[in-house]
Amino acid sequence: MNKTPFFKRLEALPNGAYDVVYNNSRYLLNKETLLKGKLIKIYAKELGGNDIVSGNYYITIKDGLLKPCEMSQKKVIDFILGLKL
Repeated sequence: MNKTPFFKRLEALPNGAYDVVYNNSRYLLNKETLLKGKLIKIYAKELGGNDIVSGNYYITIKDGLLKPCEMSQKKVIDFILGLKL
């Protein structure tokens, strides 16, 4: 099972929608865990800005497979590791 810092942080975030701070900007983050825990979906929208962060993380594929939505994996990983609740 994948236990990278990214996965540990992603897994620890609560499901639901809530405000987070990343790079001194507020975002509304929505996290859903689906398919009996095999898929984690995230979507974050910058409040008062234009930035979004979105991706799906498949826990059981290749020890964890991140599929960002029209952005780099680095952007999604940096966001999850750098956000503050």
